[in-house]
Amino acid sequence: MATLTIDGSQGEGGGQILRTSLSLSALTGRPFRLNNIRANRSKPGLRPQHLTAVRAAAAICNAALRGADLNSTSLEFHPQSRPRGGEYYFDVADAAKGSSAGSVTLLFQAILWPLLFADGSSQVTLRGGTHVPFSPPYHYTAEVFQPALARLGADFRLILREWGWNPSGGGMVTAVIQPITALKAAVFEPIAASQIGGIAAVTNLPAHIPQRMARRAANLLEQAGYAPAIHPLRERGRGPGAGICLWRPQAGFSSLGRKGLPADKVAETAVADLLAFEDNKAAVDKYLADQLLLPLALANGRSAYTTNELTQHTLTNAQLLRQWLGVTITIDGNLKEQSRIIIEGIGFSGD
Repeated sequence: MATLTIDGSQGEGGGQILRTSLSLSALTGRPFRLNNIRANRSKPGLRPQHLTAVRAAAAICNAALRGADLNSTSLEFHPQSRPRGGEYYFDVADAAKGSSAGSVTLLFQAILWPLLFADGSSQVTLRGGTHVPFSPPYHYTAEVFQPALARLGADFRLILREWGWNPSGGGMVTAVIQPITALKAAVFEPIAASQIGGIAAVTNLPAHIPQRMARRAANLLEQAGYAPAIHPLRERGRGPGAGICLWRPQAGFSSLGRKGLPADKVAETAVADLLAFEDNKAAVDKYLADQLLLPLALANGRSAYTTNELTQHTLTNAQLLRQWLGVTITIDGNLKEQSRIIIEGIGFSGD
């Protein structure tokens, strides 16, 4: 099978180009060469989180590698077998050669798809950051992403065992994945939400902080006519951290605390994002719009949804999927505006 050459500086030019390519190479068996890895980032090349994703995908399909080193700006990935189920353990700190808060949810996205089509069930333990900037927090993945994927026939469950914030990391998530033979297409319609779920959590910080975040979010949501179910949590973790995650069907919103930022302000940010989404009346939020592209490209049939905001991340991922799979993805809308996305799935089969 001919090697696919990919320019990592295209479009958004970030780590999603690497993760999508790793997923599809392990899944299809097609080797690839990626140049200009993360060219548009302040620190280009493979960072610990990305190198861990390379090693994880390689372990699943016994891939031969070239350029799999920290800060490498090019990579060759040659699968040697179909995806294999089993027990796996991946720690971002191993690539960092020290502690790291590299996102375990983004790492999970890179290996989920080949493991769903593997030759048997899998149990994967991932260590790193579970609630860190610029990545989906664990609760988004478990409460928004997983239910959306279940509609397509994806069968997996997630367990949060330890919390990991930036910069300490040290979080742990276990994923149990059952193999499937195909994914189903789906049309996601807007859903009116009356109840909003959520957690307000801290580790190694006083108990009044999650209480304040939860109470402020609940008060604002009640004023807007919603029934909030937001649970304050004081957990244990390697370092201090704080944040709030809110969810409703097909959308999630989060805000992380930092030194000097009042707990009320953390809650207000997440609630404001949620209410803006509700006013837009789209089917899925901008993050789920991006994350649905790959599975719906593999699915059998036509899928469609609207999103509250078209991102450069989504445009880049759509173009990459066209390059990998020859899939037809139609995007009706402008950048940073509400848009409609239609995907004609290729009907990929793991048989």
